[in-house]
Amino acid sequence: MSIANDRDIGEGEDVPATRGIRLIPKTIWALGFVSLFMDISSELVHSLMPIFMVTTLGVSVTAVGAVEGIAEATALLTKIFSGTLSDYLGRRKLLTLIGYGLAAVTKPLFPLADSLGLVLTSRFLDRIGKGIRGAPRDALIGDIAPPEIRGACFGLRQSMDTVGAFIGPLLAMLFLMVFAGDIRAVLWVAVLPAFIAVAILAFGVREPETGRPAGAVRVPIRLRELGQFGRPYWWLVAIAGVLTLGRFSEAFLILKAQAVGLPVVLMPLVMVAMNLVYALAAYPAGVLSDRTGRMNVLLIGVASLVAAGIVLAAASGPWLLMLGVSLWGLHLGLSQGLLAAMIADSTPAERRGTAFGVFNFVCGIAMLPASVVAGLLWDRYGSGATFLAGATFAGIALVGLAFRGGLRGRKDSA
Repeated sequence: MSIANDRDIGEGEDVPATRGIRLIPKTIWALGFVSLFMDISSELVHSLMPIFMVTTLGVSVTAVGAVEGIAEATALLTKIFSGTLSDYLGRRKLLTLIGYGLAAVTKPLFPLADSLGLVLTSRFLDRIGKGIRGAPRDALIGDIAPPEIRGACFGLRQSMDTVGAFIGPLLAMLFLMVFAGDIRAVLWVAVLPAFIAVAILAFGVREPETGRPAGAVRVPIRLRELGQFGRPYWWLVAIAGVLTLGRFSEAFLILKAQAVGLPVVLMPLVMVAMNLVYALAAYPAGVLSDRTGRMNVLLIGVASLVAAGIVLAAASGPWLLMLGVSLWGLHLGLSQGLLAAMIADSTPAERRGTAFGVFNFVCGIAMLPASVVAGLLWDRYGSGATFLAGATFAGIALVGLAFRGGLRGRKDSA
């Protein structure tokens, strides 16, 4: 018997108007603040590292793409193991704490880096931490969130995460001015918020008693057990994999800012703009998906990525650059929390960590070639080719979603 039913994961349930942000459990708020502080730290670093690698270390854009692709793929690939392990242990918080802790202790390595190898090592370890924490954290939210406001719960966590992601680049800009453009000095600022995030998680997050005994889920998981997930789940995994090919590393947004002539001190503004739109869109998108269905919101989100790629390919000045970056942020706000909610919708609690892990494993497989190819296209044909290729893959994902929407009325539509 399938462990996941074949109901339409794009269909939301009506939520009474009285249900709102006040009904979201306190633990989800705490996890939101954990994400907020860690993203302040991480995005401060990420908004400066591409320029640091190109200008200070003298590496090529292809090398930047390779570093970013390896780092992000590592994070996503690691989630399959941490997710399954959290199912096996019957506990999510421990692995989440280990992941955030590892990310925190790697932050001092970035300002100490004096070669591409050390940058790669730092990013690799940092993203392993992200990979360890991601699936257990998302599964924990799925365990806690009431089903009728699950989209809002994932959206809130995603929104708070993204608030941190635009505060981080703002701090990068501020301290670049304070330290007269000394990028290494600014990178030290990222250490404190990372450890604040770990403290909030350790003392402010309580894991619910689920009644799942340790060892109830097999480790490692077997392929025939993966086959028991329902069609809606695997359809979503396939679409997300294609979509990842069109959403390569955000380091290329920073490099595009350099290409159109934005001063170094203003380059973090790109991440500020993207994450501001992302933060403003994520929670409303989750609420809307609870009330009207996830599919409609997700279609708009993927269409936004297509538009972002086209605009960024054409951008030769700051205004089109910022429009494209804002559309990129809108895509993230309308898709990332929804995809997580849809995974939780389509899988049972005892396999939820594994489900998030497999989902992110597929996205990780796609992320590495996406960023490497994006860098190669940039070096050989220019930035326009990179963003047009991204728009093309996003368009393929959009067609797949539209086709899936047209089959909504059939029982096994996914």
